[in-house]
Amino acid sequence: MQAHFASTAELTRIPEVVVVIDVMRAFTVAAWAFAQGAERIVLAETLEQARTLKGRHPDWVALKDGPPAPGFDIVNSPGKLRSLELSGRTLVQKTSNGTAGAQAARHASLLMCASFTVAAATARLLRDRNATDVTFVITGDDGHADEDLACAQYIAELTRDPNADPAPYLHRAAASAAAADLAGGLRLGYQGIHAEDVALCLEVNRFSFAMTATLDGPLMTLRSSPIPTR
Repeated sequence: MQAHFASTAELTRIPEVVVVIDVMRAFTVAAWAFAQGAERIVLAETLEQARTLKGRHPDWVALKDGPPAPGFDIVNSPGKLRSLELSGRTLVQKTSNGTAGAQAARHASLLMCASFTVAAATARLLRDRNATDVTFVITGDDGHADEDLACAQYIAELTRDPNADPAPYLHRAAASAAAADLAGGLRLGYQGIHAEDVALCLEVNRFSFAMTATLDGPLMTLRSSPIPTR
């Protein structure tokens, strides 16, 4: 497999196969939502769209980056979300990096969203689809987030070697600026951060499903794709 790595801004041409990476925290949160039973996640283009969708569908669960805010049920934190019962629920998610990266690649033939929690399942789906040319979108820090790049490189390596050692990639993610920012925000008492967020973002291959995004009319919808073990 030929792997390419790009920032959201560099997606001037939409590749056929795209994996959008947001480790801290959008697609770790999304993975936990599916693990808690969510049926689908609508990836909103703007905060206003997210609020509007929530207003039209009061039973949907709306979440965003930052502190709690009117119109949103929960913040973009895996530590806070994993305590929710979400069976059969629809979520609407808007974040600064992850959902924006997915929107930028919305016309890809195969569009996946990933974090360390679903890395092996993501690589497995790429192998099952015989993907020979894959673009990984590094969403954090304008494409320079080392935790996202490390995750992307780990998934790329897994497509070649399913037994690839995750330790070097996790070490980079743990030492990233994003991890330090979350830890610093927690020490300062910022709302919207849970004490276990960084640890949960570094749980590798916790879930056995990949996450694929498709367009349902005007809305981009993320769903889990269970990957059977062999």
